[in-house]
Amino acid sequence: MSGLAGIVLAAGISSRFGADNKLLADYGGQAMVRGVVEAALAADLEPVIVVTGHEADDVRQALSGLDVDFAHNADFATGQAGSLKTGIAAVPQACTGAMILLADMPAVNVAIINRLVGEFADEACIVVPRHEGKRGNPVILGRGTFAGLEKTSGDRGARNLLAGDNVRMIDIDTDAVLRDFDTPESLQDH
Repeated sequence: MSGLAGIVLAAGISSRFGADNKLLADYGGQAMVRGVVEAALAADLEPVIVVTGHEADDVRQALSGLDVDFAHNADFATGQAGSLKTGIAAVPQACTGAMILLADMPAVNVAIINRLVGEFADEACIVVPRHEGKRGNPVILGRGTFAGLEKTSGDRGARNLLAGDNVRMIDIDTDAVLRDFDTPESLQDH
């Protein structure tokens, strides 16, 4: 194993998607969140931790039967940073880092995940996918960078950590690392 945990951020309200929870929307014949979690489980990540928040019971139901750990972010409405901190707090001490996967990016597949895992060097390392010059997701944070997350708030996620010399930008030949689904129209266009 890689020594990396997988953290799937699945707590958001998805307000731009309308009344429905986009993570429960159909993508490839199943709930979008389930496809992301299945890719994480099939990749070189262990354990896979799913951070819930908005409609937590429905998200858990969509993932029934999968071997995942859950961490609940009661303050999910304050933005992604709280969910990121909740997930990081659940990472076992034995893990050298964690890959942060967004539950609304179902086009990120096992091959992409394992390519990024293969680029992870050490606990001080951050691995970021890039497509045509644009930073994408998922991102790997080495354990040595976890403390830097204390300064994050709102929807900023880990962006404040991505400017150091320890960041490895990895070119990926697909826009899957950039594509999320924020509206019902974007989902229809996939």
